[in-house]
Amino acid sequence: MSAADLEYWHVDAFTCADPAGAARPFTGNQAAVMPLDGWLPGATLQAIAAENNFAETAFIVRDGTDEADWELRWFTPTEEVRLCGHATMASGHVVLSRDGGASVRFRTRQAGVLEVRSGDSGYELSLPAIRTARGEWAEAAALLRSAPLEIWRNPDGYDIFLYPDEASVRALAPDLRGLEKLGDNQFICTAPGTKSDIVSRVFVPGGGVDEDSFTGSAHATLTPFWADRLGRAEFTAHQASRRGGDAMCRLQENRAVLTGSCVTIVEGRFRVPG
Repeated sequence: MSAADLEYWHVDAFTCADPAGAARPFTGNQAAVMPLDGWLPGATLQAIAAENNFAETAFIVRDGTDEADWELRWFTPTEEVRLCGHATMASGHVVLSRDGGASVRFRTRQAGVLEVRSGDSGYELSLPAIRTARGEWAEAAALLRSAPLEIWRNPDGYDIFLYPDEASVRALAPDLRGLEKLGDNQFICTAPGTKSDIVSRVFVPGGGVDEDSFTGSAHATLTPFWADRLGRAEFTAHQASRRGGDAMCRLQENRAVLTGSCVTIVEGRFRVPG
């Protein structure tokens, strides 16, 4: 396969369920997954991701070591990111659907080796659990236009803003252009849920995504946060974006294990001008 003719998959990851319990297309978070024979220049990968204009485009290349099966990199429309959960699950869905098998391992540049397993309840994705500490960020709280009860921060830019209830999270109308100026942090707004144990919305305007549909890395942050508060290792989560997305979250030592479903929307070819 030449560099001008690339395999292309469009997958909805962490979808919601229909009344019969089946994965519902056009929910969850969209990801483009593009298997490559070898790495293209970074500028070309970024241009492809901008053209796709999804929250994330995942590029995978067969791994040449015994450490993993594939190498994996993720790009938003504006930048390469250190960790992306939904596009990792989408990549696992593509590989396991196409090639068969029960699990696949991806070697990443900043997040270590990530594994996706296929099971009866969907796909299980194991991510590093991201811990936060109580902090303050008055400027961000003001730009969210609704004062949180608490703020919890991580030095890598995963910031939790705790609200009293789901209605408060759903009502948020933040100043996105103001938040964009604060950097590519994730502004993770969360509360106890009504139909799910917890609910969240995630804003990443500094990373080219005003509001994410479903954010795996945010749930790797929410998993230890809510496991401590709920007093149990496993709980259900709903991301209350326009599309909506669902996951089961489980804290397993220093890992956040997220279970969810995927639906393939498009399979095709992506033409790169020569």
